[in-house]
Amino acid sequence: MSYYSVLGLQKEPFSTSPDPDFFYRSSSHETALKRLEITIRLRRGLSLILGDVGVGKTTLMRTLLQTFKDEDDFIFHMILDPGYKSEFQFLQSLARLFNITTPSKSGLDFKEALEKYLFHQGVDRNKTIVLLIDEGQKITLENLEALRTLLNYETNEYKLLQLVIMAQVELLPRVKRMRNFMDRIALKYTINLLDELETKKMVEFRLSQAGYHNPTPLFTLEAIKLIYQLTQGHPRKIAMICHGALEMIVMKDQAQVDVQILNSFLETYER
Repeated sequence: MSYYSVLGLQKEPFSTSPDPDFFYRSSSHETALKRLEITIRLRRGLSLILGDVGVGKTTLMRTLLQTFKDEDDFIFHMILDPGYKSEFQFLQSLARLFNITTPSKSGLDFKEALEKYLFHQGVDRNKTIVLLIDEGQKITLENLEALRTLLNYETNEYKLLQLVIMAQVELLPRVKRMRNFMDRIALKYTINLLDELETKKMVEFRLSQAGYHNPTPLFTLEAIKLIYQLTQGHPRKIAMICHGALEMIVMKDQAQVDVQILNSFLETYER
């Protein structure tokens, strides 16, 4: 039996999958999203979004895609795992991603083909090409240098490639050592963790999105306070604890998550 119907839900409210419909826009997430949109529309080039594991970077990226979904002048490409070991492999993957067919046999051939593609799309067709890279901390220094080369392609007015890198903060020290790459960053923003009020709002938002509209809260205020203390506002951890707590009240046939339920879940979880 699914706990959805027992609790008056239609969907799973606390999945850790990057579903934009369940993306709670904290003030920090909203700022990142709006600034990214502006930077892309102005074709300013490189954006670097930093944040801890599970802070919502991937979901932010999917939400950004939805923002432009009905606009034909923007062409988005996405790399979920940029951990390529060589520049040749990386450039080859970019060519395939951009649907470039060329008998390229070297990194230089791929760079020339990519340059031709960007000028054709960005100038001849007046399209905005956007490359989204998740897990940016996996990019090698060699491939960061390859991206820097692509960012050199521009008109007098704008960059031909809009590059958005989502990464853990460990990428920043490496980027700082590459001054010629650091100088090209048009937007650098670090996503903050949620505060206690935002933690409460995130829980309520996700429950509402899942179809919960009962005037009686599923989580007591004391439970929310404890969740915040346990997670320090880390979105993925909040979702994991809330999911486990909902399972616990179904098993115990209770109507609400309180501190006692949370403690019972934590005791079970830590075994």
